Amino acid sequence: MGYNFYDIKEGIKLHVIETNKFKTNLLAIFLTTPLCKENITKNALIPLVLKRGTQNLKTQEEISKKLEGMYGASFDCGVDKTGDNQILKFYLESLNNNYLPEKEDLLLESINTLLEILFNPLKEDEGFKQNYVESEKNNLKDIIEGKKDNKARYAQERCIEEMYKNKPYGLYKLGNVEDLDKIDNKNLYERYQELIKKCKIDIFVSGEVDNKTIESFKENEYIKKLEGRKPEYNINTIETEKKEETKENEIKEKMDVEQAKIVIGLDIFQENIEDKYTALVYNAILGGTPTSKMFQNVREKESLAYTIGSGYIRQKANILIKGGIDVQNYEKALKIIKEQLEDMKNGNFDEDDIASAKKYIISTIKFIPDEQDTEITYYFGQEISGYNMNYKEYIERIENITKEQIVQLAARIKVNTIYLLSK
Repeated sequence: MGYNFYDIKEGIKLHVIETNKFKTNLLAIFLTTPLCKENITKNALIPLVLKRGTQNLKTQEEISKKLEGMYGASFDCGVDKTGDNQILKFYLESLNNNYLPEKEDLLLESINTLLEILFNPLKEDEGFKQNYVESEKNNLKDIIEGKKDNKARYAQERCIEEMYKNKPYGLYKLGNVEDLDKIDNKNLYERYQELIKKCKIDIFVSGEVDNKTIESFKENEYIKKLEGRKPEYNINTIETEKKEETKENEIKEKMDVEQAKIVIGLDIFQENIEDKYTALVYNAILGGTPTSKMFQNVREKESLAYTIGSGYIRQKANILIKGGIDVQNYEKALKIIKEQLEDMKNGNFDEDDIASAKKYIISTIKFIPDEQDTEITYYFGQEISGYNMNYKEYIERIENITKEQIVQLAARIKVNTIYLLSK
């Protein structure tokens, strides 16, 4: 039992998580490519089109019937943004062979089916099937336009957009409505072929896996057709995320919202790898837990927020403070929030706060192996950041963080952008 990885070809890696905790095997394939304004909308559209049909399973209905025949296997796909990369994600979950009523290799069938969906798409006139592309363009348009429906999420996206204006990380992961009119079945298929040739490909399998499974990937006809590549993607490091001092930027936007949304983007001026783990503890004390300074002082003590908390964006060395407030309390809430930042700089927190923060972080680390998709996400995060750290090492890093390190880091954290969404 444990985690191993194998280079199938240059730029194509197989990650194996051997575990007997679950009744299912989970397969995942991640296609990683740099965030790029020119391609971001096409990339987001590709998974939607691929799930519509393959050369052998020509409709979504046929794919669904195939999955039903595999004892109710499930398929899902989506798009994410990790650091300066756009990630196309594909998942297939099926029963472990040990739980089947008859002896058969469902894992092998699952492997072949997932690879079929990704690498053998339905074609028409040297492109994707035209009506599938048009249909999914409309669906993607609805999704992009619907991002305003979740006001908290929209406010967070807007704050990031302002912090990273004219930079890759400022792009919305699903692209832009304006790009959709320029996309047709042929240029989308051309982009798909380019992506498959150049992107970083990571294949994950979690479950009861043996050497036969590993060989199944290597011998799969679609994998054999793929060429090795020096993959195009970004690794976000301490060096790439060096921050420049900027003037504090305040953005106020109006929208019909019941509750105003405030998002404050912080820059972390990191100096070494230890700062990443220090930032985790800092964030937990500041706003990452129910006992955090933000929750206790802004919400509970002053009653200035319906919700308040913070999250650490490790790849980009940022912390986002996020809250829901009454707009008339904006100035007072902002003042109290900034006081918490000053408290962190001045060391106005004690060893109990540090111990509570560490306990919270460590408990989340210990829970990672309890869910297959969470564990896959963890190891993919390690892969994309260029690290390979097991849980024990991760926990030790957290345990060794001192108050002195937290205070030193706090002095190197600055407000970049304050974003307010209100009526």
